[in-house]
Amino acid sequence: MRKEEAVFIAIGQDAALCRKDNKNALHPALMITGLFLMDKKIQKAIIRQVEAEPFSKKFNLRLIDVQEGYAKVAMLFTADMENIFGMAHGGALFSLIDEAFEIASNSHGTMAVALNMNINYIASPSKGACLTAEAKELNKTRKTATYDIRVHDEHNNLIVTCQALVYRKDKPLPFLD
Repeated sequence: MRKEEAVFIAIGQDAALCRKDNKNALHPALMITGLFLMDKKIQKAIIRQVEAEPFSKKFNLRLIDVQEGYAKVAMLFTADMENIFGMAHGGALFSLIDEAFEIASNSHGTMAVALNMNINYIASPSKGACLTAEAKELNKTRKTATYDIRVHDEHNNLIVTCQALVYRKDKPLPFLD
């Protein structure tokens, strides 16, 4: 499969991945974005951890893709995520961003913990919107790494931007077999 084909498939699947009842959506292990080659042992371990994570279940966060320094996560904006004005609560949007950030920053197989996140809320999504957060590594050193994270709705409207920094511990992920 060529990179362009995989990206087209991923974009076409985003809305379907937001729905809990979709059993036919592409599994993240089958996604090939061509961004970076990733150690399959690390990729499978991260996928397994995300699927079992209670917090991701609470917000119905769906991992679409993970590669070295990259992650894409989807979430359906539901009524229980509204703030007092009936708009998307910043905490719900932050949760989506943080999940993509967590996955991308730990995709090298070593523990990474957040040091700073700078978020800009650009627009409020429509009720029922399928949101996707894409985290891309911009720079990585032995001790830190920076990420650009963007949230779009299914119409490719920009909802949130985030610049984030992690501290890279010199420890392997504890859940690697």
